Amino acid sequence: MAALAKIGFEKDRQKGSHIVLRQVEAPHRRLVIPDHDEVAKGTLRAIIKQAGLTVDELIDLL
Repeated sequence: MAALAKIGFEKDRQKGSHIVLRQVEAPHRRLVIPDHDEVAKGTLRAIIKQAGLTVDELIDLL
């Protein structure tokens, strides 16, 4: 979640174990992130794709 904060996402709300992030600047994307210790690799790749990033771009943010 910290890597997504670097590109302009902030916590909008949370219900149970799902956090909704909102992108402050355009294109104002919304992402639903599970609040778990481990996230399945398919779920992680889907989150990366929805954020408009590639895997390499995410790694650079970390």
